[in-house]
Amino acid sequence: MSPITVGLAGTGRIGASHAETLRALPGVGAVMVTDADTERARATADKLEVRFAPDIEALFAADIDGLVVTTATDSHPALITAAVDRGIPVFCEKPIAADILGTLRVVEHLERSNVPVQIGFQRRFDAGYRAARAAIAAGDLGWIHTLRATTLDPAPPPAEYVPRSGGLFRDCGVHDFDIIRWVSGREVVEVYATGSNRGERFFADAGDVDTAAVVLRLDDGSLASVALSRYNGAGYDVRLEVLGSKGNAIVGLDERAPLHSVEPGYPPSALPAYPGFMDRFHGAYTEELATFLDLIAGRAANPCPPADALEAFYIAEACELSRHQGRPVRLADIRR
Repeated sequence: MSPITVGLAGTGRIGASHAETLRALPGVGAVMVTDADTERARATADKLEVRFAPDIEALFAADIDGLVVTTATDSHPALITAAVDRGIPVFCEKPIAADILGTLRVVEHLERSNVPVQIGFQRRFDAGYRAARAAIAAGDLGWIHTLRATTLDPAPPPAEYVPRSGGLFRDCGVHDFDIIRWVSGREVVEVYATGSNRGERFFADAGDVDTAAVVLRLDDGSLASVALSRYNGAGYDVRLEVLGSKGNAIVGLDERAPLHSVEPGYPPSALPAYPGFMDRFHGAYTEELATFLDLIAGRAANPCPPADALEAFYIAEACELSRHQGRPVRLADIRR
């Protein structure tokens, strides 16, 4: 196959990182970037020595083979559908849209096309999560009774980000909801969620919470819990514990996990905690973009189709409803 030309829309932090990764991947002949902030896109192109497009129409006109979308959420639906209607495969960072109705509209539009769209849930490409999934599938852990997921950020995002984020469950917890489904192979049938605010006032002002706890009931009777926070001073902490009748598997328990034992004689880690998700999942981001290239070339099946993103979004929506109403919410009542 000829070298692939990849277009990228959105040159913020993760977009610039993806552009740098794509430039170095085998099979990529060219990377072209654009952004609503034209000067930022031009500066990124100059820094990375990739091509620049002044706007999205110029990007489409450049005969790109695939589009990577890392723009603000409210622009995702239009970019996805515009690319697919032109026959261009898409990789889009989650979410597909800002709400369920918008997500459903995109998914329904995509059902009329055979152009692939891969959604960016990078944890599916992390070696630890893959090992846990394989252990469950092989029966090595026996029957699973509990999964415990953790996503704890070391510091909150900027105040201006929070009102546009969709809230802690949709912005942050959705990764845990997706990976619980993917690792376990089970579906969530009911959620109970609660949250609190003990940090900056801007979370409450946006109707959001800075810390949350979620209990999920899966369709085989197993239970999952998810702990979320924007304030984990010890460092970025993302883990998954899978507990079974024969054994367990723990993802994210390494020398950089920000866990400090107070047991006598237990030495602290000599390595610093990961500062954030970009460092923790660097390898996973690279692998997911390499898989997108295989998807473009027809060498791989879609590893994360829009329907999976919709399921994770349903769970996040159920959590938000549960938090507001103080009751368990069944997923059957959320799906439309």
